[in-house]
Amino acid sequence: MNYRCETDLAAIKDYLQNAPVVAFDFETAPLLQYRDDPRAALDAHRACIVGISLSVAEGSAIYIPLEHFDGGNADSDQVISFLRDALWTNPAVTKVAHNLAFESMFLYALGIIIQPPCYDTIAAAQMTLKNSFEFRGLSDSGLKKLVPELLGDELPTFEDVTGGKFFDELNSHDPETVRYACADSDYALRLYRRFNEWFDAFLPRHRWIVENVESPTAVYCGLMKYNGLLMDEPAMIRKQGECAARLLDLREKIRGMIGDVDIGANAGTQAFKDYLFKELGLPVLKTTAKNAEAADDQTLTMLAEWCAEHRPELVPLFELVQEYRRWSKLKTTYIDGYLRFVNPATGRIHPDLLPLATETGRFAARNPNMQNCPRKTNDPVGIRAFILAPESHVLVSCDFSQIELRVGAFYCRDPKMLETYRTGGDIHAATTSVIFGIPYALAVDKNAPDYKERRTIAKNVNFGVFYGLFPRGLQRTLRFKAGLDKSLSDCEGIISNLKAGYPNLSRWQEQARRAATTRQYTQTFLGRRRYLPGIRSQDWGRKSFAERCALNTPIQGTAADILKLALSRLIVGLPERPWLKPLLQIHDELVFELPENKLPEAVAFIQACMDAQPFPEMDVPIVAEAAYGPDFGHMKEME
Repeated sequence: MNYRCETDLAAIKDYLQNAPVVAFDFETAPLLQYRDDPRAALDAHRACIVGISLSVAEGSAIYIPLEHFDGGNADSDQVISFLRDALWTNPAVTKVAHNLAFESMFLYALGIIIQPPCYDTIAAAQMTLKNSFEFRGLSDSGLKKLVPELLGDELPTFEDVTGGKFFDELNSHDPETVRYACADSDYALRLYRRFNEWFDAFLPRHRWIVENVESPTAVYCGLMKYNGLLMDEPAMIRKQGECAARLLDLREKIRGMIGDVDIGANAGTQAFKDYLFKELGLPVLKTTAKNAEAADDQTLTMLAEWCAEHRPELVPLFELVQEYRRWSKLKTTYIDGYLRFVNPATGRIHPDLLPLATETGRFAARNPNMQNCPRKTNDPVGIRAFILAPESHVLVSCDFSQIELRVGAFYCRDPKMLETYRTGGDIHAATTSVIFGIPYALAVDKNAPDYKERRTIAKNVNFGVFYGLFPRGLQRTLRFKAGLDKSLSDCEGIISNLKAGYPNLSRWQEQARRAATTRQYTQTFLGRRRYLPGIRSQDWGRKSFAERCALNTPIQGTAADILKLALSRLIVGLPERPWLKPLLQIHDELVFELPENKLPEAVAFIQACMDAQPFPEMDVPIVAEAAYGPDFGHMKEME
């Protein structure tokens, strides 16, 4: 291997020589005050870049030490300044890294935002197949796992090289130090070429997605991770105590009804289920996947309704238990859980955003999962209000309006749907008109009889219709989500009217199912593929699930692609707006932090990035709606 340590700026410049593709990697270590926590080395607020490796050709790399205690370092300011212009923001160079979000986070701490073209080999790994029907997951995509599998080489572990030390404690010129650091960029470059060969041979559209969608998204994830969410810790601690007191009171009331039966933290213990189904003799209305008695929220609602008719004396018990579960969830998940993740250096939560954690391409989040942050309609505590804007700043949320319905209209080409969106009409009113056979003018009239109920039904139909909603599923949805008790025949009539009113919908659904059955996969408009081996199964459950995926993946996945394309546009414009801080992505929503006096400018820029036509064929308007406020719980819609 042609690996070497390099501290001379002229030699570094000579090594790059205007290379069109450069792989890079950072070695990091905690700042001195955070040495007691080894995890701090991965936190750009508590760590620094110890050294940078660069590779322009397979088998070749240089290591540039910046912060080693022993062996000598390059001039950090000179190196960073040169690489900022020559590499990280240079539109003529493709920047390759394995885990681009990590490098993006550390560069952002230095005021640098990586610009396209860029390439994340972790994203590429997750877009390649590990067998005939399965794409690699994140756990299958680490460098130490991919290199032996795809390149036939073994890489030393971090522990083997460091021997329990931090990387800045190693001699910068030691051959083992240099070899370890250089290998990361060298093998990232090799994987870049190997994955592109695979894409070109088998899934060319996945290469385009990696280069133009997923890699800029990885950069954006690094920015969100670094910025994090400012939390109102005093309010959280105060609410923590209030919730504990509320739970104690509820538990005492429940104990007064059932005695010393152990209900646990969420009233889901076996002892409580035994009490319900054995001691009280209540019917088992729902079972788990393992055929045991269920005791989730839906089950408790069903039992409460059954008791209202057959055992009315038990209704107060179920009301108390459901309230207890609700408050327990709020406390344990959203208060206790969030407090555990507040960074001591920033007072903020810095969740991991995972852009390829689902088969549709939608984001997921962990440590903690901020995507399930409850809305105020179902939150007496006010969890969202814990997320603050700093003084003289505001939070801004830009949310795609009905993006999945718009994508659905684009796919099915139903004239009525297309016309509604192209003229700025109300799709829920249009569906109300269709399923109830009333004029559109009456459907939008808030003073009309049954307006609220009809609109609620129309909304639930709209959000399920493109995914093959069945009458029984609609009945359950209306019952448990909307509190509306409709007969099965009512639901059959609603869906029948819907299909008659939107005739192209059923045609598209049938075409999508047929195509997926033939190919054994479905895909988004950009070509993001999802394999469905169960679609030809003789097992009804597997086949039915695969058919639903054949319908929802093109819509959910295309909507996810549209959001990620917006992120790539944001990346390009953010360097000119250093005051605009990306914080969070929640489903179809982007959240930012910015100075109050920059609000109009920021919203105009964000909406321009989100509203832009995502691809030439998209002929349904894309609309992002903005809201702002001093905290995430008190957001006001923009005029």
